Amino acid sequence: MASLKEMRDRIGSVKATQKITKAMQMVAAAKLKRAQDQAENARPYATKMASVIANLAAGVSGSDAPKLLAGTGGDQRHLVVVASADKGLAGGFSTNIIRAARERIRSLIASGKDVRIVAVGKKSRDQLTRMFGDKVVRTFELSEHKVLGLAAAQPVAQFIADAFENGEADVVTLFYSRFQSVISQVPTAKQLIPAVVEGDAAPIDLNGAVYEYEPSEEEILETLLPRNLTTQVLAALYENQAGFFGSQMAAMDNATRNAGDLINALTLQYNRKRQAQITTELIEIIAGAEAL
Repeated sequence: MASLKEMRDRIGSVKATQKITKAMQMVAAAKLKRAQDQAENARPYATKMASVIANLAAGVSGSDAPKLLAGTGGDQRHLVVVASADKGLAGGFSTNIIRAARERIRSLIASGKDVRIVAVGKKSRDQLTRMFGDKVVRTFELSEHKVLGLAAAQPVAQFIADAFENGEADVVTLFYSRFQSVISQVPTAKQLIPAVVEGDAAPIDLNGAVYEYEPSEEEILETLLPRNLTTQVLAALYENQAGFFGSQMAAMDNATRNAGDLINALTLQYNRKRQAQITTELIEIIAGAEAL
């Protein structure tokens, strides 16, 4: 059984850990507000751009449609982009994203598809490399950027566009976590290529008017679609960042509470043992006095 000194040391160690988890919870809470604002502010822009693309795409069809919109016509080569966090101590945040991506990847492989993986974030890089080996063709680390912004999203979007233009991918799917609340982050799969219009991004209602575009719809889309690719990647990274801080705040709150419960249990054990030791010493003293 542990001595009183060992129990005091353990209680002190748990208290020190509790201070760290409490500090991390407060830091995550402070960072969450800004990250949540960024994620929510990015949604209307991304949705509006999708609406503009839908409006333009309505007048384009067949061979005139840009490749990013129409695709290659096949679905044999799949590029799966998995965006996770660079750091841990956030509960199952990154694991949930990677689990959703893993299920899709294994399903595609079982169907005989050629799958390549792009890992954005250290957590996805480490886990996917262990599971799928050389199928991971490129990795990106978000910690290289002091501030999450276009500088982080553009290299990812450019790699995706280059892989598509070089005939290395027919379909590109992005996995990330959509932020809903501090306690709710939803792993989400979004198809980037061929570009699709989301249900909440309906084409703009022109009220029966007919617009003639100069330059043509095709030329506008050729310029707009690569920019939309960057926008979708950046919006996903903002969603991930907000989800990470929310998940980390909840995880550190739980860790702080658990540390408090453990301290109370250890203190109770310590007091009982100390009282038992004092009682034993008193009995020995009394017994010795009576013997005299």
